[in-house]
Amino acid sequence: MAFYSYIFSANYKRYFNNLKKVAKKENKNFLKLVFDTGYCVFRYGFCLSDYLNYKLYNKNSKERKLYVSTKTENKFYETVSPSAYKQRYTVKPNFLKDFKAYTKRDFIVPEEGKYSEFLEFINNHKVFMSKPYDGLGGADVKKEYSDQITDKKAYFENAIKNRIFLEELVVQHPEMNKLCDKSVNTMRIMTFNDNGKPRIIWLGLRVGNGVNSIDNFHAQGMAVNIDINSGKLIGNAIDKDLNQYSVHPVTHTKFDGFQIPCFEEAKEMVLKASLESDKILVVGWDVAISDKGPVIIEGNRRPGFDIVQVLSGGKMDIVNDVLQSKQKAS
Repeated sequence: MAFYSYIFSANYKRYFNNLKKVAKKENKNFLKLVFDTGYCVFRYGFCLSDYLNYKLYNKNSKERKLYVSTKTENKFYETVSPSAYKQRYTVKPNFLKDFKAYTKRDFIVPEEGKYSEFLEFINNHKVFMSKPYDGLGGADVKKEYSDQITDKKAYFENAIKNRIFLEELVVQHPEMNKLCDKSVNTMRIMTFNDNGKPRIIWLGLRVGNGVNSIDNFHAQGMAVNIDINSGKLIGNAIDKDLNQYSVHPVTHTKFDGFQIPCFEEAKEMVLKASLESDKILVVGWDVAISDKGPVIIEGNRRPGFDIVQVLSGGKMDIVNDVLQSKQKAS
């Protein structure tokens, strides 16, 4: 049912406007693309955004089967990362508490009776991040400055009302600042706890656009592949609109060949963290390289395949590999 809720709630006006642009650019018949969209939805379980993101209009049936559709993704995660155990990951303060050995930073959840603790936190952290307990895609994440809070009591009460928690700011490694210093640029590292033998099944880097304070793909950020052995970036960065960048549009740092610092430490950290749960087997870790080394920003119980497949092509091989391994262990 979750898949069909996506379909019925989609912004069709915006989608058809984008599809018209595709038809013009690719010199294709618009009505044929409309019917082909419907075919991909009901035949393979793709959502409208999948059709555009993966350029399915230029792919045959054999190629389309290589891609993880939204419907397939939903079934996959209910098998390997069941929603019954999601609270540990989706409620961010829970995650910070349970994975404090890897997050390595201070945080506070404003609650009635904790005003003095709130004051202590903002006095100790002149710059901090405010985040919703369970937000997605970087929505409503803000960088805050203690000296700009004129009414501290009102700020505290508003945080309680809107389920906002406060988190120590991660100071980014100087090398990562060369890519973009307006945001903390994070690696998305997907791991699979294969019966107590964790392994990395995909990884890439997300980079801010130089304007926004977050690096999320859905906040005009961009993403680029990482070589799993060397920790060097591979090829161009790509944004949500599929624009490609050989260099960062603001810092002009070249992406291809850029070396991520502390890369081996970061890999070791997420592999260790993936063993902390035997129920959520696949996790997408957002890892920052701080001035003190790698830290986990958050763990995603259902890491999407959009960035993965925009960068790396169809990845049904990941789904098949994980499900086969899980079946053997059963």
